[in-house]
Amino acid sequence: MRKWLIGIPVVIALIGTFIWLNTDRHLRYLLLNPPADINVLFWTTQQRDAGFRSLDSLPVVPKNIIYTSSNVSPLPAGSPLALTDAELDSFMEELRVAGVIVLHRGQVRLERYGLGMDKDDKWTSFSVAKSFTSTLVGAAIKDGYIKSLDDKVTDYIPSMQGSAYDAVSIEQLLTMTSGIAWNEDYSDIHSDVSKFNFHTPEPGVDAIASYMRQLPRAVEPGTRWLYSTGETNLIGLLVSQATGKSLASYLTEKVWQKIGTEHNASWVLGPSGSEIGGCCVQATVRDYLRFAQFVMHGAKVDGTSIVPDDWFAKATTQQADIGSDKKGYGFQWWTNNDGSFEARGIFGQGLFIDPNNDLVIALNANWPKAGGKKYAKGREAFYRRVQSLVSQ
Repeated sequence: MRKWLIGIPVVIALIGTFIWLNTDRHLRYLLLNPPADINVLFWTTQQRDAGFRSLDSLPVVPKNIIYTSSNVSPLPAGSPLALTDAELDSFMEELRVAGVIVLHRGQVRLERYGLGMDKDDKWTSFSVAKSFTSTLVGAAIKDGYIKSLDDKVTDYIPSMQGSAYDAVSIEQLLTMTSGIAWNEDYSDIHSDVSKFNFHTPEPGVDAIASYMRQLPRAVEPGTRWLYSTGETNLIGLLVSQATGKSLASYLTEKVWQKIGTEHNASWVLGPSGSEIGGCCVQATVRDYLRFAQFVMHGAKVDGTSIVPDDWFAKATTQQADIGSDKKGYGFQWWTNNDGSFEARGIFGQGLFIDPNNDLVIALNANWPKAGGKKYAKGREAFYRRVQSLVSQ
């Protein structure tokens, strides 16, 4: 008996070693080199390389699962794009691309991976999730959970009553024209976008509502566009309140099990246990592509759209003036004057959808900085280069 008891620590050690050796090497790196700050905005590049692909598996990160079905939609191969190796290598290296896939007329014209990723690895979305959340608003209207975009935020989130959001409509949230003050500076540890996920709410109040209802009004609703992740977090909470379902379960029901995804995805939760509507879906680049293709074709399931018939006509065209003669903002989509539109996430995530050319691009990356004109221009140049190749 004594010898058997002595052997227990050895067995435990062997099991632990086996688990450790079979843990993804990037996750091992993160465990051995934990960030000094839990806020991902201030991680090192290497920590982000490891973390962006590990958020789906890190047990310390709370999340809800977005379930796939067994009916996988094929992505057939087409003729390769006429990009030179030098062009593609430069793009992958300079923008630190983790995965990129180009679908033209239903065929894959380019698929390439970097940073140790492959087609079955998941990567976090950052603000690309905003376009998922806005699509769920359309679904909730079609399903009758939300009556109208003219309804007030406080009609669906009672805890926001008495705040500056009393006069704000759902459409103004979607277009980020609420007029509420917000600081989206990713380099400032004291900005709203840096602080909101770490806010301690009052008892019985969701953390998102608790933070957002303390913000002051800057201008009248509908008079100014201001990019605000907080607005999308409120949209996500509003959808959950209206439907009585989590964002992950509603996305599973309306989208993920309908579009032939290959893998389960996940959605990170905030302090109160509800999904962060403005961020952090984890999925493969192929499944992000399937979502974009679904949107381009009108979000139809068995010939019937999950959103109202006129939804994408408004959602993906300019509804708010962002001060550019070539670009605008729709319902959580960035719009272009040529009819194409985009979902964008910090550090280089993106979806580019061009219905006129039957073109979809899905992109995951880890730029050296959260934003910056240099990297944004590089992403834009790649989109336009591909667009020119397929339109010839």
